[in-house]
Amino acid sequence: MAGAEKHYIMPRAEFDKPVKLAIVMSPYYKDIADNMLAGAVAEIEAAGGTYEVVEVPGALEIPTAIGIAERMSNFDGYVALGCVIRGETTHYETVCNDSSRAIQLLGLQGLCIGNGILTVENRKQAEVRADPADQNKGGGAAAAALHLVALGRKWGAPRKGVGFLPDAEEMKLAGQLKDTPKA
Repeated sequence: MAGAEKHYIMPRAEFDKPVKLAIVMSPYYKDIADNMLAGAVAEIEAAGGTYEVVEVPGALEIPTAIGIAERMSNFDGYVALGCVIRGETTHYETVCNDSSRAIQLLGLQGLCIGNGILTVENRKQAEVRADPADQNKGGGAAAAALHLVALGRKWGAPRKGVGFLPDAEEMKLAGQLKDTPKA
């Protein structure tokens, strides 16, 4: 059982400027989502951050909402909260794999996302993982997003380019700096 394992938890991220996160949540299993939300909110507030909660119908819509928010809003990072419980069909695999893959692709483009979409075999596993007094996966997802925001701030300003490549304007500026004669 995962709950019996002991693992290292990083110290809470610290900020000199305010942090604003979007919590994108699917309340498909409302009680589980509410517990995860409580854990995420507690972690964000403990780090001095602010947040906005956005609800979407299911786990597959979470990455889409994060992508829209990134293009049209001003969040520093995102917390993805949801729960997928295995059922009788292969739909479980599709939802688990596609939501996780989409969040990972957004992360590789530079978005700071804590993935708190539970993928479990049964309701009991979900309840234990969602409980803020037990495994607190909502708080863990918020902590992950906050750590990524802190890392991004440590390494510099956000880039306009996709992924790890600078955009043309950055490359032009870098080239101009090299050619500038020294005084």
